[in-house]
Amino acid sequence: MRLRLHLCLVPVALAMSAARARSQSYLFVWAGGRDGSEFVATIDARPASATYGRVLASVSTGTTGVPHHTELSLGPSGHLLANDFHAGRTWLFDLHEPLHPHILASFGDVAAYSHPHSFLRLANGRVLSTFQYRATADDASRLEGTAASAMSAPGDSMMRMESMPSHVTGGLVEMDERGHPYFAGSAADTTIADRRLYPYSVLPIPALNRAISTTTDMDHADTVATSEWIQLWRLSDLELLHSIALPAGPRGDENRFTGEPRLLADGRSIYIHTFSCGLYLLRNIEKDSPSATLVKTFDGDDCGVPILTGHYWIQTVPALHGLVALDIRDPQHPRARFDLVQVAHGARVGGKQVRNVGAQGHAQRQQAADHGQHHADCDDRETPAIHPRDVRCEAGVDRHGVRKST
Repeated sequence: MRLRLHLCLVPVALAMSAARARSQSYLFVWAGGRDGSEFVATIDARPASATYGRVLASVSTGTTGVPHHTELSLGPSGHLLANDFHAGRTWLFDLHEPLHPHILASFGDVAAYSHPHSFLRLANGRVLSTFQYRATADDASRLEGTAASAMSAPGDSMMRMESMPSHVTGGLVEMDERGHPYFAGSAADTTIADRRLYPYSVLPIPALNRAISTTTDMDHADTVATSEWIQLWRLSDLELLHSIALPAGPRGDENRFTGEPRLLADGRSIYIHTFSCGLYLLRNIEKDSPSATLVKTFDGDDCGVPILTGHYWIQTVPALHGLVALDIRDPQHPRARFDLVQVAHGARVGGKQVRNVGAQGHAQRQQAADHGQHHADCDDRETPAIHPRDVRCEAGVDRHGVRKST
């Protein structure tokens, strides 16, 4: 059986009782295959364990589909929301005992909206979720039928959806973790001409009574939507306040397919990445005239989901077959620290070799006695302690990848 593993895996470190001094680490995987049902698997993530990397337990939904998004971390009591996007169905898993996972509930449409994508836990114990479409019988039958045909056809199912009419704009829903709604707000905006607004991801900012959502359509057959919009909401009642088109950059399309919003250290500024490899700084969201500025363009035109950790932005860049790390202490001027290139090919923490890129782009290898010596061509004193075998330093490289003269 060929598995389609969900891209957002959930690592969890569980501190055990005092009687068991050591800790347990697990990786939960939301997956499925053409010939079997969807399931969550518990994988041993302890490097020193005899069962490291093995599946220790699993629980099946009993359905066959296309597993997609989950929460980025476990909720209270070890609960996890995960959805089959094409089926428009979401499951609530209880993973507080990793070796005995089970399903607590499942749900479909909520508050007349369908096909949820992202789930964010709120301080009041509720969940804020994006729903891409307004619920219609036509949408449900077309997406379920497409998913079924994709699972039985060769190639990537996410990229083989049949052409279909545009959907009806969805919205945001505040609900409990079992899918019972409290209130909702539509993302439809009559003040702009674009009607292809499909809530993708959302960032609640309770201190400012705001939420920020992005608008990329998960229907890959939709070749019309450019999804350059972000939307600002009043968090307390989910009233839509503004729809803002991100400005294009020098390449002309960096603003397309808005992805993940992340709150920065000041608690007021937001970075938003696009799947077209742009990075935007959003400010003044509590005012009548928010601003959005392009601050970085990455290589290629198909970038993945980023990670914000401390004052570093880690961006997945398929064109490099690796990652790019940015120092974002000055959000208006992020500094490229290094690229982690070809991480999948034998990279090791504390690696012994480094790759520095010269002016003509050719690689020079040098041996390093320890990981503290790998910055021969970079100002790397503040770089996170991740030192793979192949490191392409970007100090002295401008936002377009051109090395600055010295």
